[in-house]
Amino acid sequence: MTSVGAAPRLSLIVPIYNEEATIDELRARLLPVLEPLGTFEVILINDGSKDRSAEMLDALAASDPRFAALHFSRNFGHQAAVTAGLHESTGECAVIIDADLQDPPELIAEMVRKWQGGFDVVYAQRRERAGESRMKKGTAFLFYRTLAALTEVDVPTDTGDFALLDRKVVDVLNSMPERNRYIRGLRAWVGFRQTAVQFDRAERFAGETKYPFRRMVALAFDGIFSLSKAPLRLAVYFGILSAGLSFLLGIWFIIERLTGRFETVRGWASTIVVVLFLGGVQLICIGAIGEYIGRTYDEAKQRPLYIVARRSGRGRSLSSAS
Repeated sequence: MTSVGAAPRLSLIVPIYNEEATIDELRARLLPVLEPLGTFEVILINDGSKDRSAEMLDALAASDPRFAALHFSRNFGHQAAVTAGLHESTGECAVIIDADLQDPPELIAEMVRKWQGGFDVVYAQRRERAGESRMKKGTAFLFYRTLAALTEVDVPTDTGDFALLDRKVVDVLNSMPERNRYIRGLRAWVGFRQTAVQFDRAERFAGETKYPFRRMVALAFDGIFSLSKAPLRLAVYFGILSAGLSFLLGIWFIIERLTGRFETVRGWASTIVVVLFLGGVQLICIGAIGEYIGRTYDEAKQRPLYIVARRSGRGRSLSSAS
């Protein structure tokens, strides 16, 4: 986004999807935090909203030149929206925050202080998660620990995309061409000096979650398959395990036959168990291989990660970005 004069000190990136109930409150809480920090730009990415979000973003951008909105041609997903914001940002640092106000804007000031102290990445780490079901808390807990066990990258637990990134980190992320993006994982992968600020996550200000179970599972798959080859190794381990069990079962059958205790009608239960076990192993292996092949296919097509239909506010015109 091009602006008059020097580049802003801070770029704030806010993905928006059906957030008409939160936009006014978001602006009211952002300005008292951002204005004392110096020059800033707020990049609002409308990810194919179906409510009045687009209209409200246009009005906000028209009333305040520090705000600009990008309107996607359809819903491309949260990670694509964050990526578009990173592509557009021009600040010395960039902060990614969701519009639902579960991540408190007031934490940005502390992030900036950590950045001024020499850290290149300052991520927000949750202590508590208010307003979320036990199932969601439990699955999130399990996912982060599973991801840590499967990957060689040290992805901090209990973190989301809410983070401050130095300009050099943004430039590195923008240079990465992959389509299936897991921003918090890539943020950890690039390295640099990183630190956390801890907070208690609030309930949504209004509306409902934009991450139902299906999208949570898809994001979890993106995290695991983009950062780890462990599922492919697990396929090998399953193969070794099934071969070993089959070998032991074969020895047991030979002993039964030699001792005269083997009967033809016996063993149907163990046969069913073995068949189902091997079938399950094969399906798991094929599924893991299929995930990697599918992602390779996505990369080979070289389609844009997102398409911007129009924009409002000051800045250059952009139709698409890969």
